[in-house]
Amino acid sequence: MTGLDQPLVDGHCHVVVDRQPDRQAFELFLTEATQPAPTGVSYADSQLGLALRRWCAPPLGLPPGAPLDEYLVRRTELPPADVRRRLLEAAGLSHLLVDTGLGATGPVSLPQLASAARAEVRPVVRLERVAEDLASSGVSAEDFADAYVATLVDATRDAVAVKSILAYRHGFAVPASRPGMAEIRDAARGWLAYTGRHGADEAIRQWRLDDPVLLRFVLWCGLDRGLPVQLHTGFGDRDLRLTSVNPALLQGLFEAAEPTGTPIVLLHCYPYHREAGWLAAVHPYVYVDVGLTVAHAGIRAEAVLGEFCELAPFGKLLYSSDAYGLPELYLAGAAQFREAFGRLLDRWRRQGALTLADADRIGAMVGADNARRLYSL
Repeated sequence: MTGLDQPLVDGHCHVVVDRQPDRQAFELFLTEATQPAPTGVSYADSQLGLALRRWCAPPLGLPPGAPLDEYLVRRTELPPADVRRRLLEAAGLSHLLVDTGLGATGPVSLPQLASAARAEVRPVVRLERVAEDLASSGVSAEDFADAYVATLVDATRDAVAVKSILAYRHGFAVPASRPGMAEIRDAARGWLAYTGRHGADEAIRQWRLDDPVLLRFVLWCGLDRGLPVQLHTGFGDRDLRLTSVNPALLQGLFEAAEPTGTPIVLLHCYPYHREAGWLAAVHPYVYVDVGLTVAHAGIRAEAVLGEFCELAPFGKLLYSSDAYGLPELYLAGAAQFREAFGRLLDRWRRQGALTLADADRIGAMVGADNARRLYSL
């Protein structure tokens, strides 16, 4: 397995739902789409769907690649807690770093998740969510900046990282510099006044932080906090604009943030993973997480991982699943990563590019050791 036999650190994931989803809901978890597939199309007929059937059927007592209909029938025969335990245990994880800012209907608790996975669960705090919770408390615009700094400290006492979703809320076309206090107060005044008027009537978007000045402010507060800052880049659901989330657009910010010494972890990255690798090569505090990409790329994951590795130092590459909702996604991500990265390292070894000892060391670094060091696990 080339250094990948040890438990992996899942460096970025989300909550699991404590229910048996129907087929439509199950398939929606396999895609970044937000609407059901049209008649005659299945979201499970995808690289991720194939990977799920390959890796997740055996822990439930089915052969690899069992048809989805058979898989879903078997899934309903087992209690949700048993399904969760079988799949999460099979993922072989030592730590799950969970972004607690993405809600779900009926999620299992973090202790339940830890028990099912037989792993340690540590929270990742979403910067925008802290601001939104603060806004709903009735804070004034004049007090917002100071209150946010204090609230962030309290919110992150047990956290291993913070996360920004600037990509979703605005995109990366923002000034690199810190916003000034007068600018922050003016922006807070407008945002709080708007959310105060409309929040109660627009429950889905209540207190949604999308002001570009305040998004920069909370990101800089995250950098000042000193914990690694995870930053969504590249593909996601249709709430973002793909052309606006190329991490290369943030080079000015990376340069401005360099004196803080705070690590910045670029999540997902695809299709901008080559740009992300270059950024990690030239900026001392920029790291690259391959999460979300590996499971979605399926059998092509080996090629995509090879492209991640073209420029990025191996000591700056991290594994994660970005799993959300289904326990299957933790296992599919971990198994696909082990298989694809192991195959890639083995091919390099056979071509004489590295030794067996190198392959073993690099596999261990990317699978767990880099994350243990970066997140102080």
